[in-house]
Amino acid sequence: MITARILVVDDEPQIHRFLAPALRAAGYEPLRAERGEEALRQAAAQAPDLVLLDLGLPDRDGQQVLAELRTFSAVPVIVLSARDREAEKITALDAGADDYVEKPFALGELLARIRTALRHHKPPAGQNETLEIGGLRLLADSFQAELDNAPLTLTRREHGLLLLLIRNRGRVLTHRHLLTALWGPAHSEDVAYLRVYIGQLRRKLGPEISARLKTEPGIGYRLEE
Repeated sequence: MITARILVVDDEPQIHRFLAPALRAAGYEPLRAERGEEALRQAAAQAPDLVLLDLGLPDRDGQQVLAELRTFSAVPVIVLSARDREAEKITALDAGADDYVEKPFALGELLARIRTALRHHKPPAGQNETLEIGGLRLLADSFQAELDNAPLTLTRREHGLLLLLIRNRGRVLTHRHLLTALWGPAHSEDVAYLRVYIGQLRRKLGPEISARLKTEPGIGYRLEE
């Protein structure tokens, strides 16, 4: 039984050949990326439960990948790197990494660190985060919503967009932030996508909630408290 999806970001084929079967044997589904841009795209589209991130990637530094990942995802990240300088570890941890494992590493230790990171990010059994604003009630994990106590039908993309807006209510979320989180870095400039979905949400949410969904011209959107 698959218990979690793990994105392995490393440009060394031997790392993937080694880790993929080991992760499957431990009950995880491995996802693969060899470049930073690909890793960010997969993180946004595939929503892995954990990321194993190498710092020495061919297209950009892993520290940059981590910083950009943290603009749209709280997924636990374990850095895997041959860089053993203390400053590198501190920088990665300060940027939002959950743990740091030096190469070469022992498989048993890595699996233990994975279990720990997943356990710390796992909500209590049976808990489905509920967010409410006005007459709107959104269940974060089951893609369900209610408006004025009646079921509200949302697509997964609409649900994801609304979830980001509610969690960050009162704050302006830029076009780039929303597009990267929902469509991936390759679509960070496709503002037309966003306008279509915002329009769909406004039609579905009714006048009270829609009035709170403000457009910040040339910048992004904000859901008022």
